[in-house]
Amino acid sequence: MIVSKNKGTNSLLRSEKKSLYRFLILYGLMIMGIVFLISLFYYQSQEKLMFSNKRATLSTYAYEHIKKLKTLHHFFPEQVIYPRDSRYKSAIYDIEKQKIFSVLDCTNIEFDNEIYHTEDKIHYMKSLDEYYLGAKYLFIEIAYDETWKIEAWKTIVMFGSSLTLFFMIIGLFLAKLFVRPMKESIELLDVFIKDTTHELNTPLSSILANIEMIDKDGISDDNKRKIDRIEIAAKTVSVLYNDLTYLTLENDTHKKDEDIDLKLLIIDRVNYFDSLANSKMVSFELDLNNINFFGNRHKLTRVIDNLISNAIKYNRRKGIIKITLKDKLLSIYDSGTGMFEHEIPMMFDRYKRFNESEGGFGIGLSIVKKILNEYAANIEVTSKKSEWTMVEITW
Repeated sequence: MIVSKNKGTNSLLRSEKKSLYRFLILYGLMIMGIVFLISLFYYQSQEKLMFSNKRATLSTYAYEHIKKLKTLHHFFPEQVIYPRDSRYKSAIYDIEKQKIFSVLDCTNIEFDNEIYHTEDKIHYMKSLDEYYLGAKYLFIEIAYDETWKIEAWKTIVMFGSSLTLFFMIIGLFLAKLFVRPMKESIELLDVFIKDTTHELNTPLSSILANIEMIDKDGISDDNKRKIDRIEIAAKTVSVLYNDLTYLTLENDTHKKDEDIDLKLLIIDRVNYFDSLANSKMVSFELDLNNINFFGNRHKLTRVIDNLISNAIKYNRRKGIIKITLKDKLLSIYDSGTGMFEHEIPMMFDRYKRFNESEGGFGIGLSIVKKILNEYAANIEVTSKKSEWTMVEITW
């Protein structure tokens, strides 16, 4: 599984981003639902208003036409021409709902609705009290004018957009309130780490310096083992201290890049972690070519130290670590605890830890990712739970 490159460093963790995205998605869906319901209600109300206005007009037409039918009825059969009007068209049906006469363009007749529209016409049905020419039902037909619909859609788009924008501004405000406690917690933790780092400097340097000056030839084996344990613990803390220093103190300093012999740098860091690896009887297998890399030595040391330290920390007893270096590829394999596939994308999140029994703040791999991003390098992690993990860096 490939962990893609991201430019820049986000202050929020992946889990916090997911929570924020879920909130925004749910809020957005809710807003769209509200706007849709309001728009639907407005559209239906405008349609009802249009029919109400048309009903008044059509009722007038029907009243006039009934008078014409009455005149024709009284003068029939001397007068046999069915009355017509340029403003509308009409039809008459008997009590059995059979057509007597019709000049309608649309023949889709509904006897159950007083006013309705079908195709591009509006029909108005009037039930007659007196059966002129044998007619019980009078239908008046006019063209369906969609002007109201165009105006309704213009209003919906205009006010819908304004309403959506208004609610989205409120949503962003709520999102900031939602994120603020998380950001404050992270900032508080960063301040704590910075203060802790400052206090660690002097005692840690003193411990490492004194361990190096101890003459182990003149002491007992039991004391040697005790000193070795102290050295292992001090170097473990030293890796954490260097990460914290990079993260809080030296991150803003701009040291010069240089041409670095990666093979020599890896060998040096393997030797540095030799005592820590020996404590778990973990062995190294190195396959290193002479590869140079132009970059910051301090930053590259942080990358290699964190990867080797994790390979030891999460390895099994008497396990192995295979480090391969060839053209534009550095791979580190360990026969350790491994992880589930769904955990891999989260392993570079700051403060993320999968094993609570191991020490650390969960910042090492986030530093690795940040540094690799600076050099446009890609990191790929594959793993099998309880068996192995492989980290490959390409540039």
